[in-house]
Amino acid sequence: MTAEPDLAILRSLCERVAREAGRLLRNGMTRTDIQVEAKRTETDLVTEMDRASEALITQRLIEWRPDDGILGEEGAYRDGTSGVRWIVDPLDGTTNYLYGLSGFNVSIGVEVNEQPAAGAVYDIVRDELFSASRGGGATRNGETIQTTSARHLPHALVGTGFSYEPRQRRHQAEVLVTLLPKVRDIRRQGAAALDLCSVACGRLDAYYEQGLSPWDVAAGGLIAIEAGAAVTNLAGDAVTAGTVVAAAPGIAPALRSLLQSAGATDA
Repeated sequence: MTAEPDLAILRSLCERVAREAGRLLRNGMTRTDIQVEAKRTETDLVTEMDRASEALITQRLIEWRPDDGILGEEGAYRDGTSGVRWIVDPLDGTTNYLYGLSGFNVSIGVEVNEQPAAGAVYDIVRDELFSASRGGGATRNGETIQTTSARHLPHALVGTGFSYEPRQRRHQAEVLVTLLPKVRDIRRQGAAALDLCSVACGRLDAYYEQGLSPWDVAAGGLIAIEAGAAVTNLAGDAVTAGTVVAAAPGIAPALRSLLQSAGATDA
């Protein structure tokens, strides 16, 4: 196990690179000739802008941290020797981006010795930069943020998302049928990292989703935790992928219990 680097420096690098990739994506928003491909399913899309953003991020990280590992959604992978690994979603919310909707971002998280250490999520449309470091709190554009003080699940505004795999989407809809009558309302933004940041800054009281990947959670999960949210799986354990439940602490146990009774699973 290597010595831990300065987390404030890692956080600053997350912020700097996320903003730079965000500028690249913003410049591509007016294009009408962006190349688009399907990935795992016909509805799971990747564009040349996803790949261009990942290439830029990877280049910058290698320039400044040549001994670190990298894991990117669009295939970037690099073994490291430093004990530091960067986990990158170069364009979270690709469908929103293609349709000109809000709700897409750049997400860059970093682990040190396999533990979440720092991260940044840049909301390109709102020009909001969320970031956190372990023990260093969470901010939006430099201002401290915190989760809501919600204590009653029936009053909670809850975010969620859906898989691109048809069978899993059906199951998620069945869970929603049980959940919806028992909370204030449901929101579906279409970008997991921003949903987690929405819990962190109080725009949502809670968020849950099944089938998330490490790049969905690496930055946003830490930001939510540092803002005071409980971020766990359905069993209440620490989580970096799979089923994620992020909520104000006062409603987290009740939300996990309700999701379990509705048939949600960590598998």
